[in-house]
Amino acid sequence: MANVYKGHRIAGVDPGSIAEELELEAGDLLLTINGQEVEDIFDYQYHVNSPAMTMIIRKADGEEWELDIENDYEDLGINFENSLMSDYRSCSNKCIFCFIDQMPPGMRDTLYFKDDDSRLSFLQGNYVTLTNMKEKDIDRIIRFKLSPINISVHTTNPELRCEMLHNRFAGESLKLIDRLYQAGTPMNGQIVLCRDINDKEELNRTIKDLSKYLPYMESVSVVPVGLSRFREGLYPLKPFTQKEAEETIDLIESWQRRLYEKHGTHFVHASDEFYILAKRPLPEESRYDGYPQLENGVGMLRLLESEVTEALEEKAAGENPDSVKGEISLATGCLAYPYMKQYLTSIESAFPGRRVHLYAIQNRFFGEEITVAGLITGQDIIAQLKDKELGECLLLPACMFRSGEEVFLDDVTRTDVQNALQVPVHIVKSSGHDLVEAVLHPEAKDELPVYEGYEPESVVFKGE
Repeated sequence: MANVYKGHRIAGVDPGSIAEELELEAGDLLLTINGQEVEDIFDYQYHVNSPAMTMIIRKADGEEWELDIENDYEDLGINFENSLMSDYRSCSNKCIFCFIDQMPPGMRDTLYFKDDDSRLSFLQGNYVTLTNMKEKDIDRIIRFKLSPINISVHTTNPELRCEMLHNRFAGESLKLIDRLYQAGTPMNGQIVLCRDINDKEELNRTIKDLSKYLPYMESVSVVPVGLSRFREGLYPLKPFTQKEAEETIDLIESWQRRLYEKHGTHFVHASDEFYILAKRPLPEESRYDGYPQLENGVGMLRLLESEVTEALEEKAAGENPDSVKGEISLATGCLAYPYMKQYLTSIESAFPGRRVHLYAIQNRFFGEEITVAGLITGQDIIAQLKDKELGECLLLPACMFRSGEEVFLDDVTRTDVQNALQVPVHIVKSSGHDLVEAVLHPEAKDELPVYEGYEPESVVFKGE
């Protein structure tokens, strides 16, 4: 009797792989492994990570093959049409701070999709609220030993969490952290801080509660809410002032001192944005505990400084300072501008023949409260650099572009920017080594980072 399972369609197989030896090909359907339907990529990897298995494959002509495979824990080399092998789970919350609710109309559909899928936490580092999870999801995480899981906590006050997420189950779902802790599952936490809501005493309570989950709760980031100009009809949130940023940092640093003395980790970290808003120096590198929260904007600028210094020391040992000449330009967000200026000055000092024009792009599209480079649009770059001195080429950070593509959030392309500004545009990856290399040798091949199977803006917005 034929299998009734829908199966997962194979997009292709790797050359020289076990799958190729078995004559699997694009268009085949994986139906079952060891007699069980495969739910998603984690289910698949769990079964494949074994010395042997039995797999049922349906060929394009409808014939079903039963394959007894001895793979000795090797990857089979199968690539599926859907990299998650399942539909993405959308968010069931209506968070008062959600950035996607602050998007203007008329943009591409993927920018309006709100994910809250725990599987993306493991695959791509996304943060999840746990409100979408059931007991069986927690059981699978524990059974498959998946880690770390990144959790958007925001507050450990159950009633306040229900209000902030507009979900009556949001407070109850905090209990799932206890299950993960008891199983020894590594976790990271995130707090999107909203002025006069979950800050001050509520923040103190949240840090205190989460510190009880050490060492399995490995780190917690505190980031200020992002407020675009498209907030009509939404909850009336206010931006943080310098004084409030100072108070937030003071509270966090007091916890860092206590927790480091007791546990040997600083645990909770304020994002770079808080230090810039407070006009305070960034913490020293040792206080970032190895940078576990980089993608939340925690320590990015400090790490960049260290990498630029290291890269310049390497260049000094092997590259003639007089070999690089000419003028180029680089654009970034207002948040990073003063720090980028400092780093570029160091590069220019080491290579005096190179001059870099640095421009801070104001975010007129989303509003000037948004200062990160990852939310800058192509139209803002064109409008603000139209009459500027750009030199031989313009460097732009890769975080401005869609995953693996040369497209900004507003669907303007790199080619559009090049044509409008009449200058070549080169894309720079995020590390300090990449920055130094791009400034000295911008003609090198661009390499866009790829967030497989998902939009980069989901990385920008993750954890909302």
